[in-house]
Amino acid sequence: MATRWTGKLIGGLLGLFAGGPFGAAIGAVLGHQYDQNPHGARDAARGFGAHFFSATFEVMGHIAKADGRVSEREIAAARAVMAALRLDAPSVHAAIACFHRGKQPDFDYAGAVRSFRAACAGRPDLLRIFFEIQMRAALDGTDLAPPTRGVVQRLAQALGISALEFAHIEAALRSGHGPGARPAAAPALSLDQAYAVLEVRAEASDAEVTKAYRRQLSRHHPDKLKANGLPESMLEHAKERTQQIIIAWERVRAARGLRS
Repeated sequence: MATRWTGKLIGGLLGLFAGGPFGAAIGAVLGHQYDQNPHGARDAARGFGAHFFSATFEVMGHIAKADGRVSEREIAAARAVMAALRLDAPSVHAAIACFHRGKQPDFDYAGAVRSFRAACAGRPDLLRIFFEIQMRAALDGTDLAPPTRGVVQRLAQALGISALEFAHIEAALRSGHGPGARPAAAPALSLDQAYAVLEVRAEASDAEVTKAYRRQLSRHHPDKLKANGLPESMLEHAKERTQQIIIAWERVRAARGLRS
């Protein structure tokens, strides 16, 4: 069963945003890796994908236990993440097992985080995606109540995510347009929220805002994340964050009268 869901984690991001010299370059690199050592490259991707998957839900379980108990709301939040990621039944079963393992008193949380950060060496965008997923579950589970906020803040520090990045990610996911939000139910994105999503100051120049938008798109670009080892199970998060960034850009662009 593990082989079934692990194999499913590693394919399919390249087709989401195709084209352009960046995508072509990434494709060439991946093609070369597989041409040189197809089995080794595939096994390495599978191994990292499994590590990303297990760490995601183990750490989520540990954070849910921050106040000493896991509430029904926190369980529902974890389930909502699984549903938003569109995990199939075997993958959901595996995710639940990881979540339960993470909330056990003897779970080596510090060791798991160190191991995951080491596995992501040189790939900070993957650490950020991982953290965004944890933040999302924590917001839905407790609205970042003090015990939970403390654990999530320490996780950010352990992953090398600054206090400013923490604030930007929280603001983006609270905006109502973050991953999992229903477009029909989401409130209109305010201009302040749009700037927060783009991670740029409202008083920044047009050039700075445009650069911030492009930086955010690159950071969440599925081709780039796939090349760095993001498993397929996290595809929906990357896709929805990209949509959120585009919505924020359109809001800012319209307010400033910028050309598309």
